[in-house]
Amino acid sequence: MKRSEAKEKIEELRREIEEHNYNYYVLNNPVITDFEFDLLMNELETLEKKFPEFRSDDSPTGKVGSDLINDFRQYVHEYPMLSLGNTYNEEELRDFNSRIEKATGTPVDYVCELKYDGASISIIYRNGRLFRALTRGDGTKGDDVTLNVRTIKSIPERVAGENVPPEFVMRGEILMPRAVFDRLNDERTKDGLPPFANPRNAASGTLKTLDPRIVGSRDLDCNFYFLLSEDLPHETHYENLMEAAKWGFRVPESVNLCKSFEEVLGFIDHWESERKKLPFDIDGVVLKVNSLRIQEELGFTAKSPRWAIAYKYKAERVSTKLLSVSFQVGRTGNITPVANLEPVYLAGTTVKRATLHNEDQIAMLDLHLNDTVFVEKGGEIIPKIVGVDHTTRNENSVEIRFIETCPECGTPLIRNEGEANHFCPNYLHCPPQLKGRIEHFISRKAMDIDGLGEETVDLLFNKNLIRNYADLYELRTEQLIPLERMGEKSASNIIKSIRDSLKVPYSRVLYALGIRHVGETVARTIAARFRTIDELSSASIDTLTSVNEIGPKIASSIISFFADADNIVIINRLKSYGLRFSAEEMKGLSSDKLNGKSILISGVFQKHSRDEYKIIIENNGGKNVTSLSGNTSFILAGENMGPAKKEKAAELKVMLVGENEFLEMIGEE
Repeated sequence: MKRSEAKEKIEELRREIEEHNYNYYVLNNPVITDFEFDLLMNELETLEKKFPEFRSDDSPTGKVGSDLINDFRQYVHEYPMLSLGNTYNEEELRDFNSRIEKATGTPVDYVCELKYDGASISIIYRNGRLFRALTRGDGTKGDDVTLNVRTIKSIPERVAGENVPPEFVMRGEILMPRAVFDRLNDERTKDGLPPFANPRNAASGTLKTLDPRIVGSRDLDCNFYFLLSEDLPHETHYENLMEAAKWGFRVPESVNLCKSFEEVLGFIDHWESERKKLPFDIDGVVLKVNSLRIQEELGFTAKSPRWAIAYKYKAERVSTKLLSVSFQVGRTGNITPVANLEPVYLAGTTVKRATLHNEDQIAMLDLHLNDTVFVEKGGEIIPKIVGVDHTTRNENSVEIRFIETCPECGTPLIRNEGEANHFCPNYLHCPPQLKGRIEHFISRKAMDIDGLGEETVDLLFNKNLIRNYADLYELRTEQLIPLERMGEKSASNIIKSIRDSLKVPYSRVLYALGIRHVGETVARTIAARFRTIDELSSASIDTLTSVNEIGPKIASSIISFFADADNIVIINRLKSYGLRFSAEEMKGLSSDKLNGKSILISGVFQKHSRDEYKIIIENNGGKNVTSLSGNTSFILAGENMGPAKKEKAAELKVMLVGENEFLEMIGEE
């Protein structure tokens, strides 16, 4: 290829890829498959390497736009980044307050904060210096964006002051002020680049840029809202935030300590009208219980803290035409109806689809083809239809009816009593379910097999190399090398990652099996009660329902899973490959010697990491706590434990237990 032809082709590919990036990340509306996108990116990378004189800092090959081009290292969050429960009305907010008061037996103080519309960040500080910055990721792991974060002027590189813990985490929201957003979009328009849809997408996209110089040029900002540490200076969330402000963190003046629920409502009303005067976007208010002791007592669900909630301001609503309804099949067989709409601009994106959830919602809305529908995007990634303008309906329009058979395999659908969703029972032969279960099996929170994304699973499935997740363990490097986009290195990495998955603990293997209604939390509960897969498979429904968190629906699903001979064949195959189907294989599992004990971990340890000790405590029946109180049974105390915590432990008469003493206590040699 001539230089002139190469230059023209490179520019053409860049324009095309930028357009697809915009469709995918900004409009949430990809028009090509991930596989097709990868082919374009690979072609551009090849040409840029062959003709380096045409390389450019703003080329799509130099930016991270998705997990498909994952050039960031990932680390586990020491404190999981959970999501918040949402509410949109005062009645539900009052219900939240009533639940808190019922649980505590007394009114509580709340901290009210603005709910920033940006990119969440978790920053670790060690010995007063910024050590590592992680994105939210999947809540368990995040991308390491430390170099990019160091370019943001409002994020301190070093902190000093009284009561600074030796190690702590600051949580915040990285924001792009509206003035910066407008300037950036003007520049992008002049350069022939697509504008960002909103400041949130611009901030998030900038944070994932590979070149820190670009990040530094975009004047991002950061507001902080949470201090986490094993050695917190105070016993309340508000005091800790104010302390962090003294250390140099930007804690907004809008943060307010409310002594009554009526003050909370006043804060919400005030900012609903005042938010447009802010230099950045917010979409609501976050309400948190102030006392850390009460936070700990209230605890968490699998997804969110019980002591906090987000009040969302009324969502933007638009009207458009319903063109058709399609039906999608999920990995567990659930059928989801999706409305296909005449494109309409809503909350910063062009919307073409909206979720309809299930048959009951379709019936409630009384939907007909070509209806004018009202669409909202309030806190959900996928918009939803909230109403119909019946005055515009054509009298001959056709009513939308829920399908009776699976759109993929033709099997009659089932709707169990008491459940809202229809599902396809043909889980052994329905293609989307087969592929979906494999994708679930290899996912990060399950078997964590790298190199096998949705497109690769689809490719292996279409080549008849896999039909279920047990087939993964029979794959050979020489089978993968000839496949599109593969090559020897990628094939070897996949096979190695599959082998490495044999180390995944029993509870995650149970979760990976994809038993209907068995999520991460339930899988851990099951693993703690039924120490082997054989013990679980032979359990009666009465035995299952006697376990806390396992109700009749989950128990019936487990019984049905193990009653299927094909599932037993797959499990026996997985056993033969060496997967862990026994809790005894997990390090630190021994007994219920810590039953009823609330244990705080503090300091640095020699024989296990903090995360490992947390698992060991849970596996021996104990409960991990994050703040010191009179209810703490003892502190597992390592080296360099903070003096303030030692003093408080002495004051509360809470015993300190050393590492060796603790290991003797649980019987680990």
